[in-house]
Amino acid sequence: MTSAEPTALTDRLPRRAPLPAPHPDPVLDVVVPVFNEETDLEPCVRRLHAHLRETFPYPFRITVADNASTDGTALVAAWLAAELPEAEWIRLAEKGRGRALHAAWSRSPAPVLAYLDVDLSTDLAALLPLVAPLISGHSDIAIGTRLARGSHVVHGPKREIISRCYNALLRSTLAVGFSDAQCGFKAVRRDVAERLLPLVKDSGWFFDTELLVIAERAGLRIHEVPVDWVDDPDSRVDIVSTALADLRGIARIGRALARGSLPLGGLRRSSGSEPRGNLAVQLVRFAAVGAVSTLGYLLLYAALRRATGSQAANALSLLTCAVVNTAANRRLTFGLRGRAGAMRHQARGMVAFLVGLTLTSSSLVALHHVAPKAAHSTEVAVLVVANLAATLLRFLLFRAWVFAARPGRLGSRPSSHKTGSTTS
Repeated sequence: MTSAEPTALTDRLPRRAPLPAPHPDPVLDVVVPVFNEETDLEPCVRRLHAHLRETFPYPFRITVADNASTDGTALVAAWLAAELPEAEWIRLAEKGRGRALHAAWSRSPAPVLAYLDVDLSTDLAALLPLVAPLISGHSDIAIGTRLARGSHVVHGPKREIISRCYNALLRSTLAVGFSDAQCGFKAVRRDVAERLLPLVKDSGWFFDTELLVIAERAGLRIHEVPVDWVDDPDSRVDIVSTALADLRGIARIGRALARGSLPLGGLRRSSGSEPRGNLAVQLVRFAAVGAVSTLGYLLLYAALRRATGSQAANALSLLTCAVVNTAANRRLTFGLRGRAGAMRHQARGMVAFLVGLTLTSSSLVALHHVAPKAAHSTEVAVLVVANLAATLLRFLLFRAWVFAARPGRLGSRPSSHKTGSTTS
């Protein structure tokens, strides 16, 4: 799998599909990122290997990702890879858990990629529930969570406070919906990873958070699994430096999202994979945007009518609100972000605006023909009814034409991948 595919990042992801049951090659690749873990590495890999042999119904692989260890970790990893047929290892010249995961996932041919921490703080009983939704085609990413109901967690108050404060910070600053960004127990489908990894810039501990934030903003489905988790008292994570790096990462990804500079189009699923409830969700969001737009329209109309007359006030108010309405629905209702296609959407939105203008203007003409001295309140009432009809028609145009994907971009061209060799 290449880390940067120009064509792959512009096409949509294909529909999710379950993996076939008879699968001769490894379906799951579990990466164990390590740095100076010569003591814990062997018991971790052996325990993980035994668990997968006993419980996992597909072929699997375990990849030890040694990121610049200076102790005997490389020797232990090489020995394990030589003894266990399902174990491999790679060595990186630089530190960073994110860098290790990026390298290991990028070269793996397995359709499902996962990782867990070498301390095995998370009970392995959650591993099959973690990857099952990815194998079945139900979800794109799966994460273990220590903060959901049903999780059983054993750790000190310091770790509890840090974890909850960090996730609360993410919810308040980036408005995330997932509950636990830091649990070292995650999995992703390879077709998603091919598109997602080139967008993730962090090479350290913020890698997980950045990956999840981008995936969620792109509309990918994230499955959460409550886990049993026991804190490792020998953790060597530098809390202060990690916290500062996380704050810088939050600020960076927040700026990118605010500017719309992340190319998220390649992470969206093609129309065939839209959930059945998508129409209802779009209707609710469209109605909310429409309610705000209608209020703004009426206020503008009332403010401009005396100075410009009813027809000009109607046209100016409708034009202003149409531009804002198209932009809001593009982002909120149909989940399109970034600059790609924005001008085309606004141009098509103008056609929808002209339809609304024709309908509302005609209603005013008809009203003044029937009642030349109609009161201002009557004009407003007629315009509200006309706008409701125009709104319904505009939604249909938005869904079927304005924001519809171009035919050449609905499918995803197959992207090549590279399988890297391991060092032994």
